Amino acid sequence: MDLNAKLQARARLYEKVRRYFSGEGLTEVFTPLLSFAGNPDPAIKSFETAQGYIGDSLNHAPMYLQTSPEFFMKRLLVQGSGSIFQICPAFRQAETGRFHNPEFAMLEWYRVGYNYFDLMSDVSAMIESVTSLKPHVEQISYARLFEPFGLNPHSDSHEKIKTAAIQNGINVQTSVELSRDDWLDLFMTHVIEPSFNPDNLVFVYDFPASQASLAKMITDNQGCQVAQRFELYWQGMELANGFTELQDADEQLQRFKQDNKNRERLGLASMPLDQNFLDALKQGLPECSGVA
Repeated sequence: MDLNAKLQARARLYEKVRRYFSGEGLTEVFTPLLSFAGNPDPAIKSFETAQGYIGDSLNHAPMYLQTSPEFFMKRLLVQGSGSIFQICPAFRQAETGRFHNPEFAMLEWYRVGYNYFDLMSDVSAMIESVTSLKPHVEQISYARLFEPFGLNPHSDSHEKIKTAAIQNGINVQTSVELSRDDWLDLFMTHVIEPSFNPDNLVFVYDFPASQASLAKMITDNQGCQVAQRFELYWQGMELANGFTELQDADEQLQRFKQDNKNRERLGLASMPLDQNFLDALKQGLPECSGVA
């Protein structure tokens, strides 16, 4: 495919995405790319500027390029925007490879009144709409994926999960002691994900509580705390990450603080937290679910 054909294909794709959301009643929004707050997630490195401005005044604090528009979009939801979507640039330092680039385009949307199962159906419908394909849809809990290996990812010990990973061929040489979640991630990416049918839309849901990020929590039928979060896999790639959104500002602050503690353990700089976002949560985020 030559360059002109690629540009036309991309333009048609964006047109179909916008047509889908317009037909569903979502409003397209645009939010700032720069913020005085970074992303505290230890797995994500934000691009940092030398200094920023507030109004006409020079502020010597750095600014950060967005790793996603999530915090700004949720502030719009608090102000009564209703369901919204955005296609925008996002930036993540040190992400380079076959499927990764430091600058990339992200589609993110929020549905007021939806839970994460509603949103999984919405993601499937959007993909069918823009691709004209009807792939088979699978929904499977995170815990069920680990059952064939004799593991419970919500309750088994760090050592048991590490031992099982090594027994299944995962050999890691690192100067930093890997956490329980690190071993779970390695098991997922190196042992479980390759078994997914690439032609199916595979939704994995109910992630461990320690991987909740900005998702609400529930208790599963085995009495374990799990995150109302899903990831979508298709054609050999993790394609989407969605939640029933956490509304508790105090809980979100504690999670951000824990993220920064984890960053320090890994030798990474702590990130300034987005107080404007936390203040917006205190005003009241509507019941909603979002996906990128």
